[in-house]
Amino acid sequence: MSLQLIRLNNEWSLLKKEPIPNVTAGPINEKDLTKWFATIHGPEGTPYEGGVFNLEIEFIKEYPYKPPKLIFKTPIFHPNISPHGAICLDILKTEWTPALNISKVLLSLCSLLADPNPNDPLVLDVAELYKENKTEFNRVARDWTIKYAG
Repeated sequence: MSLQLIRLNNEWSLLKKEPIPNVTAGPINEKDLTKWFATIHGPEGTPYEGGVFNLEIEFIKEYPYKPPKLIFKTPIFHPNISPHGAICLDILKTEWTPALNISKVLLSLCSLLADPNPNDPLVLDVAELYKENKTEFNRVARDWTIKYAG
């Protein structure tokens, strides 16, 4: 068994022993530990509350030396998540370190849903709306949550 598969098996075991609140994650098929599926329940007190957001996770062969690839499959109105599901999060780019694991990544995504970063946006018009009219941002994000993640 490769070091990557040993690591992924350990991370999956850890997630089962110490689940992340409002998150489920694991391999799509136990025979291939490099492709996972995850769900994040929208954080309370946010326009995403009550929504269930699906993600695909792919652990590339360079993992854990390079970050996993995560894609939101559920549409979400968010300045740091593109309409195609790409995610702008520093630990998935320049701040990745092998000391991180999928649990920490998923926790960071939950934090990003609760506290968007409009100063490092992936979707400029959504970031502008967030900065200029948070009430309208919250209304649109809530509508999207009901429509796509409800």
